[in-house]
Amino acid sequence: MDIARLKGFVDQSWDDAVVPALVEYIRIPNKSPHFDPDWQVHGHIDEAVALFEHWARSRMAALPGAGLEVVHLPGRTPVILIDIPGDRTETVLLYGHLDKQPEMIGWNEGLGPWSPVLEGDKLFGRGGADDGYAMFGAMTAILALRDQHLKHTRCVILIEACEESGSYDLPFYVDHLAARIGKPSLVVCLDSGCGNYDQLWLTTSLRGLLNATLTVRVLNEGVHSGDASGVVPSSFRIARQLLSRLEDEATGEVRIAELQVQIPRERREQASRAARALGDQVYAKFPFVPGTTPMAGDLTELVLNRTWRPQLAVIGADGLPNPEDAGNVLLPSTSLKLSLRLPPTLDGDRARAVVKALFASQPPNGAAVELAVDPVARGWNAPTLAPWLEQSLERASRSAFGAAAAYMGEGGTIPFMAMLGEKFPESQFVVTGVLGPQSNAHGPNEFLHIPTGKRVTMVIAQVLADHFDDVVRRH
Repeated sequence: MDIARLKGFVDQSWDDAVVPALVEYIRIPNKSPHFDPDWQVHGHIDEAVALFEHWARSRMAALPGAGLEVVHLPGRTPVILIDIPGDRTETVLLYGHLDKQPEMIGWNEGLGPWSPVLEGDKLFGRGGADDGYAMFGAMTAILALRDQHLKHTRCVILIEACEESGSYDLPFYVDHLAARIGKPSLVVCLDSGCGNYDQLWLTTSLRGLLNATLTVRVLNEGVHSGDASGVVPSSFRIARQLLSRLEDEATGEVRIAELQVQIPRERREQASRAARALGDQVYAKFPFVPGTTPMAGDLTELVLNRTWRPQLAVIGADGLPNPEDAGNVLLPSTSLKLSLRLPPTLDGDRARAVVKALFASQPPNGAAVELAVDPVARGWNAPTLAPWLEQSLERASRSAFGAAAAYMGEGGTIPFMAMLGEKFPESQFVVTGVLGPQSNAHGPNEFLHIPTGKRVTMVIAQVLADHFDDVVRRH
């Protein structure tokens, strides 16, 4: 492969076609169905799908025999399936999603979720990095191979529209399309993060996720706090007590042994190497308020905290008026939305049962306590890399980034990976992405680092070529 030619092709394709398409995509408020239950009426998801479809079809003349279908199962978000024949029938599955998180407050002046802004190497706006670029990057990688008349195996690109809601529609599509997808020998997922923008980062594990709403009720209506405080227990205090059963409020450590796992030695070693590569950026990448310190002083322990240990976050509340609207009233109830990240290898159903039992037993003051648990998203631990793939990724990182590849778990959740890991236990996995320092997926000022998007595209092209060579060697 001519690396200089590959770089030139990818750079020009991104500048001329990918970035302009992502600018238009960012304008579409196609929130995931969990955040827009009336998505079918609003039509934003269909608009985004149409944009992706038009872009892909306009490039299929360079991919003879390729087919594209937007698949709609009744009542479910659509998926885009692109089938690109190769020089062998062994299959590579390339995955991404196009649905988005909601707006979030706190965007800097001049920026907004649906207002694309290009500043230097950064494209600001919701969804470009998480994960709108995936289809464009995958197709550009394949086109780059064709530009050099290099061979690849059959490639199937699957883009879903429900990932930010937990991918609850995706299992139905994977089953529905099983015969057409086949059994991929390699799965490429472009929906992950990177520790920095200086090298290729491969995701070795993903945490699971248990979301739940904890509601504590003590009264049928609010009452004067001067009359009732000291007589009626505070629903907020009881909720706080219940949370302390799960989490040590002094350290943030999850107390329950059943929610912990034994961290594999290989993952500990990778975490240590990642910590050395990142240095203080393990925590300094976050916008700390001055004076705030991270939860541990040891960098490796911080990496393990965010990748292999359970962690609790309270991400929403109800029953609490805004401060300016708050009267001297003892509130009848408090509801807290909980986000509990689970270790990659922990059984999600077991975690659900443990947490429900924890909150259900002996409620303080006999309060009415309810825990409504969303479907649990399972974690994922990558299989050991085949020698050819490990070598390919190292070469590709050095040629695209000029530095060695790095390996680290991610704290987030991609339900699709656990699903595929179970369905295709013999497949190899390349999980990577462009979500690096300050890119702030799901939050304000989210951006796509365009040079990293280009380099990841170069890496995928090289891995696809090496995959073909490995298939030939083995057969």
